[in-house]
Amino acid sequence: MKLNVKDETTRLRAVVLGTAQSNGEMPSLEETYDPKSREHILAGTYPKEADMVAEMDAVAKVLKKHQVEVFRPEVIANYNQIFTRDIAFVIDDLFFKANILPDREKEIKAIGHVIKQIDPHKVITLPEEAHVEGGDVMLQGEHVFVGTYYGSDYSDFITARTNPKAVEYLRKVLPHKKIKSFNLKKSNTDPRENALHLDCCFQPVGRDKAIIYRGGFLEEAEYQWLVDFYGKENVFEIEREEMYNMCSNIFSISPEVVISEKNFHRLNQWLRENGIQVEEVPYAEIAKQEGLLRCSTLPLIRD
Repeated sequence: MKLNVKDETTRLRAVVLGTAQSNGEMPSLEETYDPKSREHILAGTYPKEADMVAEMDAVAKVLKKHQVEVFRPEVIANYNQIFTRDIAFVIDDLFFKANILPDREKEIKAIGHVIKQIDPHKVITLPEEAHVEGGDVMLQGEHVFVGTYYGSDYSDFITARTNPKAVEYLRKVLPHKKIKSFNLKKSNTDPRENALHLDCCFQPVGRDKAIIYRGGFLEEAEYQWLVDFYGKENVFEIEREEMYNMCSNIFSISPEVVISEKNFHRLNQWLRENGIQVEEVPYAEIAKQEGLLRCSTLPLIRD
């Protein structure tokens, strides 16, 4: 398999879509990785496996409708394997294995049948001290945007998934790219004050547009840099509650087609007004785990 991913929106040809099958029991509070899951456990509204399977099946149906080759992980009994974006990402023709939370190492093994199809010289494992997850890595041609957390209290946040050492490593491995990092707001307890990954507060869409949540960035100058990069007239600014509902975490099949949650009425209308076809799916149950459509997809090949 010859990998090729240079941006977030070019025509998608092959992708790994996670699975909610055999998702396991509701985790304990001590086992949660994010404040939104914690919130729903406490409220008794944590998503049911059957509902999440149905939501992911709806996405698979849309992908196949658009002639995208869809790979799925091997199912591990009683294990959460929804968010494939966490475990790996592709830049150009390189497959990066993410340094993920130790409890989630089984997930990368479950897509071993995909990795075996890739030239082993193109598979990169980051150094142990360089922490990164795919939700923090956003591609825009010659640019690679990376969400991180600069604070000295990085280790105190289970929601801080990508550290500055990973940014430094990517700069070393990808000297031809312009790598720009962004300091994201983190909270272990409040999902409305937490940008778990960069794609929770920013995402390119179409040919020259972007979705941005200002409150996800700790540095005003970094937020403004993004607005200036795309042009204010091309930016859809989401509000705090829309960020909480994961509005920036849609997924592009092409510049003209996106998959979006059916309840994102304001965003979906804006997309259509800008000539983008919106394939609406139900994904509100999966969103209760602080991840949505981009989080559960790992693109392998785009034209």
